[in-house]
Amino acid sequence: MSSLAYFIKQAFQGFARNLSTTLGSIITIFLSLFIIGVFLVGAIVVDNIVKSVESEVSITAYISDDAKQSDIDSMESYIEGLDGVASVSFTTKEQALEDFRNMSSNAEIVDELGGNPLPASINIELSDPQKVQTVADEIEASDLFAKIADEDNPADSLKYGQRTVERLFSVTNYVRYIGIALIILLVFISLVFINNTIRLAIMARRKEIAIMRLVGASNGFIRGPFLMEGALHAVIGAVLAAGCLELLRRIALPRLQESLAFLPIGIEGNTFLLIYLALLVAGLIIGLIGSAFAMRRYLKV
Repeated sequence: MSSLAYFIKQAFQGFARNLSTTLGSIITIFLSLFIIGVFLVGAIVVDNIVKSVESEVSITAYISDDAKQSDIDSMESYIEGLDGVASVSFTTKEQALEDFRNMSSNAEIVDELGGNPLPASINIELSDPQKVQTVADEIEASDLFAKIADEDNPADSLKYGQRTVERLFSVTNYVRYIGIALIILLVFISLVFINNTIRLAIMARRKEIAIMRLVGASNGFIRGPFLMEGALHAVIGAVLAAGCLELLRRIALPRLQESLAFLPIGIEGNTFLLIYLALLVAGLIIGLIGSAFAMRRYLKV
């Protein structure tokens, strides 16, 4: 316990000896961890949006007015047996018109149609949205569907949102790669700053270190204050980053939710606590690794 108190005391004295460099190290760690935290929050929001879009992915197969009910029933049974299909339902022409009437802001448009031009349809809900293309291809390849499809080309009688999901995945992948590259760069910069800070601390205490060697101090005892100093830099930076993220959670995120109420961008408080814990652990790792590199290079013990 006395050694730990000594390490902490020496770490704070190191703060005072190299104040400008220490502040630069803390600010760098803070900014790095804060940006990493923002990316983590953004990744969770994007993941929620993607899952929301995926949950809305379904397939609608439009049916010809001349199709026999027995063929429609057989097609429904076939689709229900496909892998990735959760449920199948049938919408008649009358139901389709009534749904259109309910969704239309101007009911007079429906009355002026002069009949019912809307086709009946088979509606397919998916248990696995990733299989939407496979399911659509199997339906399109079915001879029975070609017989009852609303269009001569069966592909034209299928409607689904795979392209939208693919584009969304493409964008999120690019954002993810950019975020990973930026995080690696920020971590490297933080390591450099901590390395320089600890190096200056070692240079400032080189006479004291030489005396400790002469009196037989262990390597661990000599290294301890420098490891503690790097860890304190990281903890302070992580706490500042978590504090700023908490301000964003309490101030900016609610306003963003109000502005984009149609998007599922809400994040639970427990998720933020996990992010804060991850930032603290990441900061400690960065601080200890940066200190270890500096000691290995400049402190031959």
